[in-house]
Amino acid sequence: MTDNVWKRNEIDSPCIKICTVHPEARICIGCHRTIDEIAGWGRMTPERRREVMAELPGRSALLRQRRGGRAGRLGG
Repeated sequence: MTDNVWKRNEIDSPCIKICTVHPEARICIGCHRTIDEIAGWGRMTPERRREVMAELPGRSALLRQRRGGRAGRLGG
């Protein structure tokens, strides 16, 4: 008996189970997908999923900007 019965020939999800949307970039800080991409992932074609996956590494730069932390809150 093999696991082949339960395997699907699809691209894996980039989800790493850190599901929090960055308030300014509006992308998930875990997988870097937009809300629309996350919601539509199950309906996307494999080709579209590959396109999204190829875009994700470039989005990490959107999350590197610091928001100020304590110094930002204190105005200095």
